[in-house]
Amino acid sequence: MGNRPNLLLITSDQQHWNTIGAFNPEISTPNLDRLVREGTAFTRAYCPNPTCTPTRSSLITGLYPSQHGAWTLGTKLSEKVRTVGEDFLEAGYETALVGKAHFQPLASTPEYSSLESYPVLQDLDFWRGFDETYYGFRHAELARNHANEAHVGQHYALWLEEKGCSNWRDYFVGPTGTMDKSAAHKWDIPEEYHYDAWIAERTNALLEQYKREDTPFFLWSSFFDPHPPYLVPEPWHAMYDPDKLTVPRAAAREHDANPPHFRLTQEENPDFSGYKETGFGIHGMHSHRHEEAELRRNIATYYGMTSLMDKYIGRILDKLDELGLTENTLVVFTSDHGHFYGHHGLTAKGPFHYEDLIRLPMLVRYPGHVPAGKVNASLQSLVDFAPTFLRFAGLRVPYTMSGKDQYEVWNGRQTAVRDHILCENHHEPTTIHLKTYVDERYKLTVYYKQEYGELFDLEADKEERHNRWNDPDYADIKSKLLLKYAWAGLEQEPLFMPRIAHA
Repeated sequence: MGNRPNLLLITSDQQHWNTIGAFNPEISTPNLDRLVREGTAFTRAYCPNPTCTPTRSSLITGLYPSQHGAWTLGTKLSEKVRTVGEDFLEAGYETALVGKAHFQPLASTPEYSSLESYPVLQDLDFWRGFDETYYGFRHAELARNHANEAHVGQHYALWLEEKGCSNWRDYFVGPTGTMDKSAAHKWDIPEEYHYDAWIAERTNALLEQYKREDTPFFLWSSFFDPHPPYLVPEPWHAMYDPDKLTVPRAAAREHDANPPHFRLTQEENPDFSGYKETGFGIHGMHSHRHEEAELRRNIATYYGMTSLMDKYIGRILDKLDELGLTENTLVVFTSDHGHFYGHHGLTAKGPFHYEDLIRLPMLVRYPGHVPAGKVNASLQSLVDFAPTFLRFAGLRVPYTMSGKDQYEVWNGRQTAVRDHILCENHHEPTTIHLKTYVDERYKLTVYYKQEYGELFDLEADKEERHNRWNDPDYADIKSKLLLKYAWAGLEQEPLFMPRIAHA
């Protein structure tokens, strides 16, 4: 492998930023804590979009969703868009993805085909012979289900059968399986057949292959948890006592000054019909009212799912040690976006750009290159990962990428390269189209063709309880932030090549 570093990206799905044991004593994550000790924890990392397809596509392209085209769930990343995996392949790296991709939707049309759709999703003969390079990943082993969802199939189902789990359909709901749809919290699937075990086993097999072949690699281990539904095998379902956990709550009347969709979530039977344009479901636009006992149980299971995932992340880190790869491997852990479990009275993702949803856990380890045991509050975005990975590998960063090269920040030689982040959310063509600007102190959210918005002072109001959009005391600040927001949009434009002539 020479001196070329390997890159191992480990991601969770929909993990709240404050669910790492090193910073939250209510949860146990010894292996993520190990990365905290041995690397740098970045406490102000953000997603470029709070849903899966757009933000995952940004991660591998270095482009914002408005640039790469996969603007919301139910769309796809065009195969014509350049990905970072292609750059690594051209440089002689092996590239692989194990776990969740979600670059394509669950449906397919003649114009917009999808390999992650029905019925091909569950055509196991197709996946048994699948050997295509998938968005720059020469080797891809995929699945689409969270917990017991009917979307189970692809390589995960193949692995279950290879493991002798011939009755695997018993652990998933219909129409694919036979499991009771009302089941909650305790998932009867044996832990040895859980997809965490599959991801760790297949990741480690690839690590062994790359070590044996003496080839550098870019490998993405993409976990599905702790994304709901709230289900986890024993004993993890009972690991946490619901009555001993902190339950986030909404403050009294805190949504009075917010845009109308915030207030609607607190009603028993809200009417969101005015937001529907495409006819498809809209994430978060429903009642978020809940009973505290149920919420406590959900949090306990969510933590259990995180702790189980942590166990198998540990298996991967141990394999790096065993193979002697640790010293020459950049390991990055993060999530695609955050989650609400009671924060501000919310229980699901949607057009609510609180820190709980758009801020991420982020850990970076590279012995001798990334400072160990450090906490770094510089602004980070998933759109920065592609250019930064290339820089660590000593490869040229394409002009086509909009993300910032964070190389000097990750290695501790520079304080920051960003003074703001942008988070897009374009979930319906016009009615759910918003963008958030965040700098060191303030957060501003602008809605398409709406005069309402959000302005939070993250220094004076850390819990984001007071929207200052219409506060006269913040009028000058709002004006300046709107100008900075416009500048950020101008800066966002990628320069596809340098200027090379007068005309």
